[in-house]
Amino acid sequence: MISYKFDKSIHSDDLFDLYNDVGWAAYTADLTQLQRGVASSRLVISAWEEDELIGLVRVIGDGETIAYVQDILVKKAWQKQGLGRELMRRVFEEVKHIRQVVLMTDAIDSNREVANWYTMVGFKRFEDLGLQGFARLNPINPPHSDPADFSDLR
Repeated sequence: MISYKFDKSIHSDDLFDLYNDVGWAAYTADLTQLQRGVASSRLVISAWEEDELIGLVRVIGDGETIAYVQDILVKKAWQKQGLGRELMRRVFEEVKHIRQVVLMTDAIDSNREVANWYTMVGFKRFEDLGLQGFARLNPINPPHSDPADFSDLR
């Protein structure tokens, strides 16, 4: 039986197994950073089959005006069984008082199916809402490096 938890303190081994299973190696390269990121999230809902972490959604934001779905992932063996839909249903229930719920993903061919799934669970494409999306991707600094130079913002 699947149980759902609202708990941000998830063991790094469980996070590694889940993120690694779906191929998100950029996250598993630094498990301490991933664990801190999960713990610092505004909302974390995880799905468990007994003691196995099989799905997770995490939301960042201010809790009042914007909620950003940072991660939604389900182990491959559990995909296409409604688990992701249930995780998103629970998120939407928790953030129903917030005007903007945002999600962003890479626009690569392998994400086409997942992008369609996002629309099936209730998200709209930015252009369908008359919006434009913008992002800045910063180069990842190695540990103990100098902070980013923001001189280009002047």
